[in-house]
Amino acid sequence: MLDCLIVGGGIMGMLSALRLADAGCKVCVVERGELGRESSWAGGGIVSPLYPWRYAHPVSVLAHWSQASYPVLGLRLMSLSGIDPEVYATGLYWLDLDDHEQALSWASGLGVGLQVSPIGQVYQEVPALARAFQRALWMPGAANVRNPRLLKALRHALGAHPRVDLQEHCEVQHLLIQAGRCVGLSTTQGSFYAQRTVVAGGAWSARWLTHLGHDLPVEPVKGQMILYKCADDFLPSIVLAKGRYAIPRRDGHILVGSTLEHAGFDKTPTEEALASLKASAEELLPGLADAEVVGHWAGLRPGSPEGIPFIGEVPEYPGLWLNCGHYRNGLVLAPASCELLKNLMLDEVPIIDPAPYAPAGRLGRL
Repeated sequence: MLDCLIVGGGIMGMLSALRLADAGCKVCVVERGELGRESSWAGGGIVSPLYPWRYAHPVSVLAHWSQASYPVLGLRLMSLSGIDPEVYATGLYWLDLDDHEQALSWASGLGVGLQVSPIGQVYQEVPALARAFQRALWMPGAANVRNPRLLKALRHALGAHPRVDLQEHCEVQHLLIQAGRCVGLSTTQGSFYAQRTVVAGGAWSARWLTHLGHDLPVEPVKGQMILYKCADDFLPSIVLAKGRYAIPRRDGHILVGSTLEHAGFDKTPTEEALASLKASAEELLPGLADAEVVGHWAGLRPGSPEGIPFIGEVPEYPGLWLNCGHYRNGLVLAPASCELLKNLMLDEVPIIDPAPYAPAGRLGRL
């Protein structure tokens, strides 16, 4: 019997599998499509919540641990796969915030390196920026990761791992429950059995709990992005204003996002969103008016109350575990979330207090 089955092949599912396999567990990842092709692929890859001071403290705790670990994770995945995830420390500017003082107070309380940057200095550092802003906050250590490459590196590392089995194009039909305990999965490729089963299905996670009479408050929230190709030095830092951001990649690609849409499981890109994103991009960086949009796509975030993920065992069904509901911060929170999950599953000392993320008391009944 397997030690662990994981439902979902995004960043949470794959990184959980790697952590557990490295700890000696025999793991199988079950994915209905291709690994790493949903929300984890579609996001921007900023290694910070967009406005971290606006989130509940448990999100900040996970983010802080993950941010410190990302450079090491990037190097390890590159060594395992030969694929560079491009953990790129560019720094991040927030421009003309309505809650400027709140942000500074939050940073001071947690010892986060967030500072006021004179706007004249910002224009010197980011010449492409529109001359329409009055003030800025600067986080010099902020980074972004090239998430499609991160996922490819993870996929390669797992594919070569002796204790990992990958089942793609394998759709889960329902969880297998025997004598009140979760013992595995029924899928289109047959039944799989394991001592523990982890639901890490992103926006689709709630459906597996529905079959058990539980209401897991995780819902799809659509986000659309566009991609430009510019000169390598066009944008040296991440910039964020009015809820929209521009993220530079090392090769000159610029990601601009994103929308927030409650449209069910429809992830069709729309012309309306394209026009809105282009307008925001040009308002932020006027030079993008002359740049070509080389990509436009949508993904479905796993929305959850206050953005606090569910990490831990479902008490009513021993053997059933959750690692889902990370909303807009899946890539940011993944290293800490997956390490915490491993800690709990293997009775290790947890890296942080697990109580805020526990499913107990947070699931409704249908």
